[in-house]
Amino acid sequence: MANSGGSGSEDFSVVVLASDLGVDARPFLSQTEQEQGEECWHDCPSDVHEDFSDLDALQFFRLERGSDVAGNRIFRIVGKYFPALVISAERLKKYVVHKILTEMPEGPFCVAYMHSTVKGEDNNPGMTILRWIYEGLPAEHKDRLQVLYFIHPGIRSRLVIATLGRFFLSGGLYWKIKYVSRLQYLWEDIKKGELEIPDFVQEHDDILEHRPLTDYGIEPDPLHLNEMPLTGYSMGRYHSRW
Repeated sequence: MANSGGSGSEDFSVVVLASDLGVDARPFLSQTEQEQGEECWHDCPSDVHEDFSDLDALQFFRLERGSDVAGNRIFRIVGKYFPALVISAERLKKYVVHKILTEMPEGPFCVAYMHSTVKGEDNNPGMTILRWIYEGLPAEHKDRLQVLYFIHPGIRSRLVIATLGRFFLSGGLYWKIKYVSRLQYLWEDIKKGELEIPDFVQEHDDILEHRPLTDYGIEPDPLHLNEMPLTGYSMGRYHSRW
């Protein structure tokens, strides 16, 4: 208790809390300050009443029934099914967060991303948006993501991620990427039957078996099987929206 010295002044008290003692200071805060300190962990909360049935119907992001050999449940992403031109970054983030929190509330998981026949201008949201979505997840969910299997990456994808990935992808996500150039190598980590493979992905894999140098940019690619967007376009598609 300390007096200000004037007869008309009110007494006041000062409470000092040591920050390294783990003391909960909320009881000493006003109601307004407590409410401000209890904000949600991400900046675009998913509305429980929001209808995502249109995105579910596309099947570009879904939880599989199976697991990889390490026991991680599998989220499958089919790049060709994602209509990047008509889905905003904000709605994509809400959808991904909603799927992970509601369908995979606990336990480790992995992501199997199929890049087969992806066209950058149509199917790729951009690296900055992927980073934004990943950083929006709680730390617990980031830790639960064990590995991202990048299926049929192609030479352009590898080069872009190798040269720019460290700058535009979170370190925690960058080092979890595992490239899988052929499905036969995927079966070493995910047994057949644990992950549904679309027919066009299998067909793409069969073509690459007969044209192995296409992956490395040595053999001509007349069918444009390994399209990648221009770097600037890929990294900033929806930058004006968020």
